[in-house]
Amino acid sequence: MQGGQLIVEENTKLSSVLTPSKPGYIQSLTKIVGTLGPNSRSIEVIEACLKAGMSVARFDFSWLDGDYHQETLENLRMAMKNTRKLCAIMLDTTGPELQVCNKTGNPIDFKADSHVTVTSDLSKEFCAEVLPVDYADLAKMVRKGDTVYLGQHLFTGHETTSVWLEVLETKGQDVICLVKNSATLAGSMFTVYVSNVPINLPTLTEHDKQVISKWGSRNNIDFISLSYTCHAEDVKELRDFLKKQNLSETQIYAKVETVEGLKHFDEILQEADGIIFGRGNLGIDLPPEKVFLFQKYAVDKCNIVGKPVVITRVVDSMTGNLRPTRAEATDVANAVLDGADGIMLGAETLRGLYPVESIKIVGKICAEAEKVYNYTLHFKRIIKHVEEPMSYAESVASSAVRSAVKVNAAIIVVFTSSGRAARLIAKYRPHVPVVAIVTPRLQANSLKWTFSGAAQARQLLGVRGVYPILGSPDDVVSGSSSEEPGLRLAIKHGRSVGLLKSSDRIVVFQKIGDSAVVKIVEVEGQLLA
Repeated sequence: MQGGQLIVEENTKLSSVLTPSKPGYIQSLTKIVGTLGPNSRSIEVIEACLKAGMSVARFDFSWLDGDYHQETLENLRMAMKNTRKLCAIMLDTTGPELQVCNKTGNPIDFKADSHVTVTSDLSKEFCAEVLPVDYADLAKMVRKGDTVYLGQHLFTGHETTSVWLEVLETKGQDVICLVKNSATLAGSMFTVYVSNVPINLPTLTEHDKQVISKWGSRNNIDFISLSYTCHAEDVKELRDFLKKQNLSETQIYAKVETVEGLKHFDEILQEADGIIFGRGNLGIDLPPEKVFLFQKYAVDKCNIVGKPVVITRVVDSMTGNLRPTRAEATDVANAVLDGADGIMLGAETLRGLYPVESIKIVGKICAEAEKVYNYTLHFKRIIKHVEEPMSYAESVASSAVRSAVKVNAAIIVVFTSSGRAARLIAKYRPHVPVVAIVTPRLQANSLKWTFSGAAQARQLLGVRGVYPILGSPDDVVSGSSSEEPGLRLAIKHGRSVGLLKSSDRIVVFQKIGDSAVVKIVEVEGQLLA
């Protein structure tokens, strides 16, 4: 288990600190997932989020309904059209989450050393003395001394907005608790989390299935974040359900956020398309000094198999502040140096006061960390863990990344239809952007002919350093097998956004039949003719 190690010359490190950051078309190679909500759902704000570097938009269905999220999604689509920037759609399931509803919406004050009753009697009103929870068996699951957390931030950075309770005793359906800290809870819905106590509820709930079958199917979503993933079977169950909803292309990112998920991490990773390391709840289940160990372990495992890993809960303080804390800024950089593909922003963009600024500053921190990332060490680690004999495609992909270093290439261009070739390149962590030309495929069913490719292109937005461009269907119809139109498209795009200039070199990776080839192209003026 290793993280990205900073091995550079002392003067280089000092130069990196003293040199001002320069804005560019690509804010960072690390991708940013932004959660859209009350403070980030207007067309104007979403446009600003896209320009700031958001590549995946997350829709959290643990609150509000499909109509609300549909309106937000329509605004996202308009923002993409206006900015000409692509963005993937991620549906985040609710999972077996326990909630308390504050129907009045009035702030409630909790005082340390007072008593509160957590009950499954939903006829009782939410107040500082009574907390009605939507789970009938809660009193049967907990014991004296267990820890219960209540709030929006769950005691991981905003202690004044979450409450820590200690179970004193149970009486029928009531759980009598001691309040351990003073706090004010404001809002209409709060999460209840019992530390290290498995809740006997399915990971994929009936509510989740309804949301996926209606909202997910209607919008042909790119990713599903499966909350509270505990076993590989959870991923298999969701994949089977997606097939029945005609969403077989939708990728599953398993959200590992409990000790149970930690215990079965290797099996979950094998089944999932990607991993979201949910540090909110896991930061409660684990002692604080253990969280970083699992982060490094999980990221390393994902890097070795070439599956994207996203880190959550990084700049919580930016929900109400314009700048992150020094510890938070360092945390973001360390996530990049560990090898994270993406950073997920939750409350920071959902209901925070500075959604656009949160994206910008996280992108800047990621970009700075990428400048000093030890790409050579990462490359050697991946090569070391590849099974022998190495597959032909893997061998050529690794050679493409090595060639990009040797010839000082400005970008790598990869031709792909499924996205697999681009992911294979990204696995070896090139230090330059990977422009993926996604070639459409002509498909047929009993009713009509259609082109695939759009979903595959958007899904690459979740992979570190990969920037997809959808190729032209005309080339498929004409039967053209030449890469020249796609290469021209990549060069034209690269020139227009400042990634390429004349005399720059490009490494091209392409599969031709059963073979894969790498070649080096120098940008010349006539290629744009």
